[in-house]
Amino acid sequence: MRTSAEPQSRYEYPAHWEADVVLRDGGTARIRPITVDDADRLVHFYEQVSDESKYYRFFAPYPRLSAKDVHRFTHHDFVDRVGLAATVGGEFIATVRYDRIGAGGAPASGPADEAEVAFLVQDAHQGRGVASALLEHIAAVARERGIRRFAAEVLPANNKMIKVFTDAGYTQKRSFEDGVVRLELDLEPTDRALAVQHAREQRAEARSVQRLLAPGSVAVIGVGRAPGGVGRSVLANIRDAGYEGSLYAVNKAFPEDLTEVDGVAAYRCVRDVEGPVDLAVVAVPAEHVPAVVAECGEHGVQGLVVLSAGYAESGPEGKERQRALVRKARAYGMRIIGPNAFGVINTAADVRLNASLAPEMPRPGRIGMFAQSGAIGIALLSRLHRRGGGVTGTTGVSTFVSAGNRADVSGNDVLQYWYEDPDTDVVLMYLETIGNPRKFTRLARRTAAAKPLVVVQGTGTAPQGHAVRATRLPHATVSALLRQAGVIRVDTITELVDAGLLLARQPLPAGPRVAILGNSESLGVLTYDRCLAEGLRPARPLDLTTGATPEDFHRALSAALADDTNDSVVVTAIPAIGEASPGDAELAEALRSAAAGVPGKPVLVVHVELGGLAEALSAAASTAPAAVRAAGVERAPGTEKTPGAGGGAHSLRPAERPPTAAADRAPASEAPRLIPAYPAAERAVRALAEAVRYGQWRREAAEPGRVPEYEDIDEKGAARLIGELLERGEGLTISDAQTCELLAKYGIRVRRALPAPTPDDAVAAARTLGYPVALKATAPHLRHRADLGGVRLDLADEEQLRRAYTELSELFGKPEELRPVVQGMAPRGVDTVVRTVIDPAAGAVLSFGLAGPASQLLDDTAHRLIPLTDREATSLVRAIRTAPLLFGWRGSTPVDTPALEELLLRVSRLVDDHPEVVAVTLEPVVVAPHGANVLGATVRLAPPPARDDHGPRTMPAY
Repeated sequence: MRTSAEPQSRYEYPAHWEADVVLRDGGTARIRPITVDDADRLVHFYEQVSDESKYYRFFAPYPRLSAKDVHRFTHHDFVDRVGLAATVGGEFIATVRYDRIGAGGAPASGPADEAEVAFLVQDAHQGRGVASALLEHIAAVARERGIRRFAAEVLPANNKMIKVFTDAGYTQKRSFEDGVVRLELDLEPTDRALAVQHAREQRAEARSVQRLLAPGSVAVIGVGRAPGGVGRSVLANIRDAGYEGSLYAVNKAFPEDLTEVDGVAAYRCVRDVEGPVDLAVVAVPAEHVPAVVAECGEHGVQGLVVLSAGYAESGPEGKERQRALVRKARAYGMRIIGPNAFGVINTAADVRLNASLAPEMPRPGRIGMFAQSGAIGIALLSRLHRRGGGVTGTTGVSTFVSAGNRADVSGNDVLQYWYEDPDTDVVLMYLETIGNPRKFTRLARRTAAAKPLVVVQGTGTAPQGHAVRATRLPHATVSALLRQAGVIRVDTITELVDAGLLLARQPLPAGPRVAILGNSESLGVLTYDRCLAEGLRPARPLDLTTGATPEDFHRALSAALADDTNDSVVVTAIPAIGEASPGDAELAEALRSAAAGVPGKPVLVVHVELGGLAEALSAAASTAPAAVRAAGVERAPGTEKTPGAGGGAHSLRPAERPPTAAADRAPASEAPRLIPAYPAAERAVRALAEAVRYGQWRREAAEPGRVPEYEDIDEKGAARLIGELLERGEGLTISDAQTCELLAKYGIRVRRALPAPTPDDAVAAARTLGYPVALKATAPHLRHRADLGGVRLDLADEEQLRRAYTELSELFGKPEELRPVVQGMAPRGVDTVVRTVIDPAAGAVLSFGLAGPASQLLDDTAHRLIPLTDREATSLVRAIRTAPLLFGWRGSTPVDTPALEELLLRVSRLVDDHPEVVAVTLEPVVVAPHGANVLGATVRLAPPPARDDHGPRTMPAY
């Protein structure tokens, strides 16, 4: 390795290279450039490194750094010589450095595009993924500085470092000479490198959340000396839930001789706790939080749940206080839930953590729940906890997170955890905002392929305290993109829980065919109508009459489930009158046993004021928190009716809850099937419709399609043209001729149009193009507005053309105001519009719809993220409500949708290959029985926006 002296060069400090990262074990570190001020830190760091690691770095015994070495390793020009350090608590734990080299390995400057790279990781931090994170960041820096390849020389025995390079996913060459392994890495990002990066990100972020949800020890900081208050309440909630780990109460105001609070060991400072503290729940005033964070960091606490308010939700001063909180916690390698959080819950039998303001531990189950607002979190928990008067036959909660201001840990992080959590089958999320829609969409697509993800999405107004990126996309467009990613999008908490409970214990329907049976003809018809409104295919309801017995329900349900023409069954039930009427428990058992006979199809119940049926349905599966003393079912001690909670509602006091059944946390494939019951047909059918759509998405996602390659695409030629055009300005809408030239390089032909400033020019243009022609006004207020009369079609000769020119001039003004053009007639067809935009939050989006004011008024436009696959192009064309017009509606001739789909794919390729193309509009695109003709096009170019999803792993900047 070279140790030659280097002259000091000072360039502007590249602050944008600073980043916080999550490491493999869930801790955090800060990566930043090394400067001349780091000499003492570097020396101290080197003293902590073992002799073996030093030998691997310098290929010889190297016990200490000389003054010359320290100067070299701290003086960089940030172009040809760059050093980065990973820090925790302000101290170095690892370093990486590159030196640009030329032919023969000699130091060089640009345009040399190769650099030598070397790492050194403190032994205590090896195995945490520090070197992998540093490689991602130093590679991004190198690409920014024009370096395309890294070279590294590694001793054969240094297997860990060899693995860092070989596992990174870059294209590489490997050779062995003079007893040294030489590795060469091409730094151009590859699909494999991106996949490796995403996999490491998932493992690290999931582990960081796991450390918060399953701590081995918890300290509640801010426990009051008197009963009451937030800290004392949370301490009681953790204790009463039966937390399995070590629990400590902390308050600096405790008397020195106080050793216990409510039976929990008490301390004046978290540093006084003799053992480790994995999680600290902070409930002190905001002005005291910084001191608490420092104490926790010095004691090695892994994560914080900050319940304290007074942060960004309170205004600019609180926002700066929140930024300081995040910076301080990350400096110590800790993650934060909050501030202003409601807390976290984990019902696992070996954890039983209720570190929240919820006075009762929810019943265990297999639903993961995330909310940002504490009020919404309370509503979600109570809705799931409630029995009767709503959705029943429920499952419970696996884990719950209410993130408050979401300054650090967000829904994306928790989604990473739930993706691989074996105790969670369904994810419910209430998202008031989406901080990183591009990343959320990627994570949601992956999660939804494994388990249902149901989301209520806020309207786009960010609550105080939420730092989110601005999106220019309408709320409906963002919703459509979420659905494309497999997210089950609902509008209310009620719908969120309705869908979640169905998906938690019932199989996905194989299709939209629904059987309806029950003892009420009118309720059956109502259910039938709702199925039609939701796009399902219901069979005629089977009326069992009001005299139906449990045996009648059992036979009818068994027959419906066995019928291959049904994909799901909705059972409707109303109270029966008379001594022979079935009891709730008997009816529930009849339905449960029939459903168990054919377990592959979902069953739902719509009940009307059946006081005990909902609870009996749950009890029939042996998973209710307690038995119910109704209709022959005994109510267990500790179960009470809750006044005013609705029919059949009840609650349990935590201390009186009976032991949890194993089925509560058993995998869905092994647990008894809970039959969800709904008090209204529209709620049951809406939940079923969402399950049907999600099942269809899962089947399609199993074969995701491909992005086609087209041999006639000239990607390099388009890049040259874009570069030349951008040299003329930062952002510009290019001319019609330039637009046609650029689109042509991607096989997109725009039908030629010639300007016609005078009638004679119009006639000359028509002779050039050939009759018949169209005459169009292209003034901004008339462009694409055929409804205003600014277009004349099928002009067969000069006389008709001159007459049309005169009419347009008389109607709309002088030619210089109209900006008329003449264009050759395209074959008749359906007029459509294709658009793309680059959104700063969501990324590149392609939109499609029919042309004209009707589609605009109805907002009948479909959207997909770019790059588009062939399957997505097919679904995009069919996603608009007016799609039947493309397929022969009312006897019309079907148009060439394959040609339209190819056009969509070519536009997608153009925007994906060249992020400088920030907007494209093709309007109109006339789709004829044979071919698709682009009659108008505009393209806007600008320097490409930053793509953080393609860069190294980083936590959101704060």
